[in-house]
Amino acid sequence: MTTPLRERMRLVREEAIVDVVNRLLADKGYDFMTVDEVAAEVGMAKASLYKHFASKEALAAAAMVRVLERALAAMDEIERAATPRPAIERLHDMLRWTMRTLYEGRMPSLPAQNSALRTVLTADKVYVNLLLRLSDRLGGWITEAQRDGTVSASLPPEVVLFTLYARACDPVLPLLKASGQYTPDQIYEWLSQTCFGGLHGTAAGAALHAGVGAPGAAAPAQAGPRLAVAPARTRSPAPGEAPRKRRPASPQARNRKSPTG
Repeated sequence: MTTPLRERMRLVREEAIVDVVNRLLADKGYDFMTVDEVAAEVGMAKASLYKHFASKEALAAAAMVRVLERALAAMDEIERAATPRPAIERLHDMLRWTMRTLYEGRMPSLPAQNSALRTVLTADKVYVNLLLRLSDRLGGWITEAQRDGTVSASLPPEVVLFTLYARACDPVLPLLKASGQYTPDQIYEWLSQTCFGGLHGTAAGAALHAGVGAPGAAAPAQAGPRLAVAPARTRSPAPGEAPRKRRPASPQARNRKSPTG
């Protein structure tokens, strides 16, 4: 059945709005993005924008739905490889996708603690369902890697899951990128090494990065981890969320040059 012209135009406008929101969230973060700014960049009146998205929180939720859809599509592509690959290699590929998305300025940045935003996100059935699907699929890869010894089975699976999610807001990558000294591939490799192998300067660390489990590890968990979507006071960050609440800096502070360059 052909989609009516008016509906197609609405979808196109909303795609354009989400594109702008995604870029602003990646560039400035949720606290500094304004609805006025979104409307101006899209080229529509603020009142018209509210006909598509009822609030700033709804705009952020739409951007998060977009990034979760893209993450699941990336997993599909990784799994479509002609030759079956070990779970640890698939996890490396997914981490690389996350870092590339962050490097290219397409990863929304949300505060970990914001009651209004959290209320909207946890009430958004599309967002919650996508987040659960992503968590379950990654959890399956993690427990598979723990069974074959390529990820330490001494770690609870959710610790591994949340560690991977935290890479979506890793501050190290933007700092390395801003230095201008390293290629994207170098940055991806180094951050992947620190994620899976730690900072060991020994053969043990190299082995961990290559996918060797820790000696004496406990028996692996039988069920895949799930991200809690109805948290109590605190929770681990979902993709794109900052690890902790940060108070917005003053305009004067934002204009000061960071000592790290």
